[in-house]
Amino acid sequence: MKKSLIALAVLGAIAGAAQAQTSVTIYGIVDTGIVYANKVSTANGGPNGTSSANGSKFSVNSGIIQGSRLGFKGVEDLGGGLKALFQLEAGFANDTGALQGDKGSTNLFRRKSVVGLGGNFGSVLLGRQTDILDDVSQWTSIQDFGGVTGSVGHNLDRLEGTRTNNSIRYNTPDLSGFTGSLIYGFGETAGQTSSGQSFGLGGQYANGPLGLYAAYYQSKLGNTPADVSLTNGTQFAGNAGDTALKVFSLGASYQAGPARLYGNWSRVKQPLATAWNGTTALTSASGAPNFYSVGSVNNSKSDIFELGVNYAVTAPLHLLGSVQYNKLTFVPDGTGLNSNGKLIQYNLGTDYFLSKRTDLYAFASYLQAKNAANPGVYGDGTGGTANQTAVAVGIRHKF
Repeated sequence: MKKSLIALAVLGAIAGAAQAQTSVTIYGIVDTGIVYANKVSTANGGPNGTSSANGSKFSVNSGIIQGSRLGFKGVEDLGGGLKALFQLEAGFANDTGALQGDKGSTNLFRRKSVVGLGGNFGSVLLGRQTDILDDVSQWTSIQDFGGVTGSVGHNLDRLEGTRTNNSIRYNTPDLSGFTGSLIYGFGETAGQTSSGQSFGLGGQYANGPLGLYAAYYQSKLGNTPADVSLTNGTQFAGNAGDTALKVFSLGASYQAGPARLYGNWSRVKQPLATAWNGTTALTSASGAPNFYSVGSVNNSKSDIFELGVNYAVTAPLHLLGSVQYNKLTFVPDGTGLNSNGKLIQYNLGTDYFLSKRTDLYAFASYLQAKNAANPGVYGDGTGGTANQTAVAVGIRHKF
């Protein structure tokens, strides 16, 4: 009897140790808000509608600050400091319940699908994943306003997180506050390694109240480009292996008492971007500036500047403010009209944390375009004139 009890105790200890060595976590975010936008285009006179036809729009939007998601991640201790890692993350629109996939696709784990190894050397991950430009968004307005600042420039400079398929990524361990990353995406074309390939690198430094980052990403055309931004609506004229996108970004953040101050700059080049198929500029009936197609159609270079602040009035109550300025250079369209344009957006907001996992937020934004199409603050309501005002109130819950 005594021996049996000892055996059971040993087996229990072994089972407990095995269980401790492996862990799987289920997590997610549900983020939804009510959005009002004025001067939304209501007709289809060109790539962004006829600017003289516009009206107000009310909608329920999913993922205003952070995309709604359901994820699974796990770690297995392999011994000797080595660990096996995996993460699967699906995005969904909780206003409709629909799965969010790439253009023309319903890929289940759109947000992330990786497996790899980690240890004292850092980590190596294989699959579909973001590059370091997504990681460093913690030093920018994305941390506070999320997708509110996407249309004016952060969708273009990848700070909101753009995926790379068929990729391998290496992340360094924390080196006295510095972490770095390298990513390479395979184009998977026989006989032409450069076709569809992409690569990126960068680093960030966190030391007390100071945060700094610098990052770069480049991608090329191909039949199966690794960079999903090349297949999700962008129009380019070129051959497989030609460089289609270059992004460089740097920024800083500083915590001064209750206020977090931040600023950043990104340069985005799209050397193969094509002019809109049609040379008639869109002009508003009220005499607003001529409109050009903008964003990922014939915008060959963008310089995106940002300043912002997050002020903690109390621990749960934060007041937010930011401004984004996007200086645009366009592919000549043969009309002789101005080849430069600009977008500028002002944002004010408040975020109140009911708990560590649940918060209520309210945002107000004003976007103005000059010699450029107005993409709309939220992207789903293209501006019908040179400016647009949008207001959102919502709730976010993390689990």
